[in-house]
Amino acid sequence: MIGQNLLAPDPTLLPEDPAAALLSPAPDAAELNSAVTKHPESSLLWALLADAATERGETITAYAYARVGYHRGLDALRKNGWKGAGPVPWSHEPNRGVLRALYALRCSAAAIGETSEFNRLTDFLNDSDPTAIAAIEATAERG
Repeated sequence: MIGQNLLAPDPTLLPEDPAAALLSPAPDAAELNSAVTKHPESSLLWALLADAATERGETITAYAYARVGYHRGLDALRKNGWKGAGPVPWSHEPNRGVLRALYALRCSAAAIGETSEFNRLTDFLNDSDPTAIAAIEATAERG
């Protein structure tokens, strides 16, 4: 297999997020607030809170929620063997909360003019899974 990096880290595959089972297909603010008080470790919930704040035009609140989701995501990745680099595939459903939190922070950073953070998060997402940004954007367009 020419070109395959045999020293590359294995993909990080997170366990199921128990918070995901608490949510309806289109959770409202009360449902999200209730879920996050039960599962504050869930990157997915923080990403959804950031998305909802963005929809309300609350840019700084969205950035704060996304920042929490980002840090909770890093905690989850590290807890599951991630060493700061390597694939985090979008195709593995439990990884989507972390990737969505990264994306939410990326968008919020752009909204407040944090160009270097936007670029760093774009690289992080592309290094995690080159399909993640397009997949998240396609999900948002359908949602």
